[in-house]
Amino acid sequence: MRIQLEKGDVEQFDGDMLVYFIRESGGSAVMCPCKVLRRNIKYAWKNGDFSGKKGETFLFYPAAASKDIKHNLAAGRVLAIGLGKTGEDINADALREQLRLAAGTAAQQAVKLKAKSLLAVLPENTGLSDGEVAEAVSEGLLLGSYRFDRHKSKKKDEEPPVNIESIMLHAGGLAQDAVKQGLHQGERAAKAACSARDMANEPGNAWTPKHFAEFGEKLAKEHGLECTVLGKPEMKKLGMGGLLGVSQGSVQPPKLVILRYQGGDEKKNPTLMLVGKGLTFDAGGISLKSPQGMEEMKYDMCGGAAVICAMQAIAEEKPKGINVVALIPASENLPSGTALKPGDIITHFGGITSEIVNTDAEGRLILADALAYGIDTYKPNAVIDLATLTGAVIIGLGHHRSGLLATNDELAAQISAAAERAGEPVWRLPLGPEYSKQIKSNVADIKNSGGKEAGTITAAAYLQEFVGDTPWAHLDIAGTAWSFTEKSYVPKGPSGIGVRTLLNFVRSWQPGKK
Repeated sequence: MRIQLEKGDVEQFDGDMLVYFIRESGGSAVMCPCKVLRRNIKYAWKNGDFSGKKGETFLFYPAAASKDIKHNLAAGRVLAIGLGKTGEDINADALREQLRLAAGTAAQQAVKLKAKSLLAVLPENTGLSDGEVAEAVSEGLLLGSYRFDRHKSKKKDEEPPVNIESIMLHAGGLAQDAVKQGLHQGERAAKAACSARDMANEPGNAWTPKHFAEFGEKLAKEHGLECTVLGKPEMKKLGMGGLLGVSQGSVQPPKLVILRYQGGDEKKNPTLMLVGKGLTFDAGGISLKSPQGMEEMKYDMCGGAAVICAMQAIAEEKPKGINVVALIPASENLPSGTALKPGDIITHFGGITSEIVNTDAEGRLILADALAYGIDTYKPNAVIDLATLTGAVIIGLGHHRSGLLATNDELAAQISAAAERAGEPVWRLPLGPEYSKQIKSNVADIKNSGGKEAGTITAAAYLQEFVGDTPWAHLDIAGTAWSFTEKSYVPKGPSGIGVRTLLNFVRSWQPGKK
C-alpha cells in the first residue's frame, strides 16, 4: 500500500473517511481547523465525551447534517482522534509516539468501518517539525492497517474482508516540502517493518533459509545491492561449525545471506555491519522444546527479518557517506539421527571450539560464525546484531523492552536513542569477565550455555568472544519480536521490531574510532 500527499481542498474529499488529530483542550472548548467538525464536536465536548485526550475518538457522518449549512464536508465519515497534550515542553520521542498511536487508531477504525479510502489532515503546533509529524503519522497509518490473511480460505457464506486501499495525507498548515520528505521516510520504514511481519507470519514450511536467500537476491536486483549467498560447501571450507552443526538435523540446507550497500568510498567512509538470527524454525534439536507453544518458534527468525528488511529501506533511502553490510545466518534446528548432540564439540569460523551443552541454545552458534566471518572479511567500524536469543530476557524485561548489551558506550547510547525515537525502547544489561567465566568449558574453549543465572547476559558473552575489539552491540528481541506491548499500530503476533530502530540508527549514526 502506498501513502500519498493530497493537495486538494479537504472539504471536497469524497472518500470514505476524513481524519483530524485534535490536541487536548484542557478546560476550554476543543479547537479544530475544520468548522464543520468544530460545530459538531462541541456537543461531545459539552457532555464530557471528547476533549482531545489520548485515545479518545469522535465519529460523525457529514451527510446527516443539514443541507442548508455551508461548507459541509463531502467525506462519508469524519473521525476526530485525541492526541493528548502536545507542545515543545514534552519529549520529542513521546510526541512522535502519540502521533503514531493516534494514526494507528485511525487505521484500526477505518478497517473496522470498512473504509477503503482515508485522508488524514496533519495537526499543527505539536512541538515537532513538520517533517517529523508527517513521518510519525505515515508510520502509524501504514503499520496500523497491516493485515496478514494470505493463507485464509475465502468462504462463500462469509462477507469478504474490506482492506484500506488508499491512504492520503493533507499538509494542512504545514510546509508541503517538509511533509513530503517526512511522508516518504515514514512510508519506507513502515513498509520495511510490514515486510518483516510478513516473513515472521509465514509458517516454517513457507519460509525457510532458501527464502531468505531468494529475498536477498531480489533486493539486490531491484536496488543495486551486492548479494552473496554462502551454502554448505562454502561453510565447510570456511570452518563454520556453528551453522553446519545447528542445521545438520534438518533436510533444509543452511544459508548465510550477505547484502552490501555502498554509500561511499569503501576506504574513506565508515562501514556498519548488521547481523540477524535467521532461525526459520526452532524445535530445540535433541534438547527438544515443550510441544505447548512450539508453533511460535517460526518467529525465531525475526532478527534476520529485521536486518534484511532494514536493508530494504536503506537501499531505497540511499544514505550518503556510509556503507552497510548485512549478514543473515539462516537455518532450522530440528531433532533427528543426524542432529547435533549435547556434549558434542564444534569449531567456529576462526578456530574457537565450543562444547554443546544445550542444543536449544543454537542462535548464538549461527550468530558466532556470522559475526566472526563478517568482521574478518569486511572490517566494520561497528557491529549490531539482533536475535530472538533467550527466554531469560522475557523474564527480566517482559514484552516491553528489548535487551541491549554492548562493548562500547557510545554505540549503546546511539542505539538507545534510535530505539526511543522508533517507539521500540531498550534496556541495557551489563557484560563483564564474571559472566564470561560462566561459559568456560573444561573440554573446549567455551560452552554454549552458562546455566539459568543471567541467561541473557551469558548468551551475549558467548557472542562477545567473536567480535574482538570492534565496537559491538547485541539486541535480544525475544520478548518484543512478538507479543510486544499492545499498541494501536502493532498487531498481535510479530511486531516487525528492530527494522525502524536500525533505520533510525543509520540515519543518525556518528561512528567513533575502531
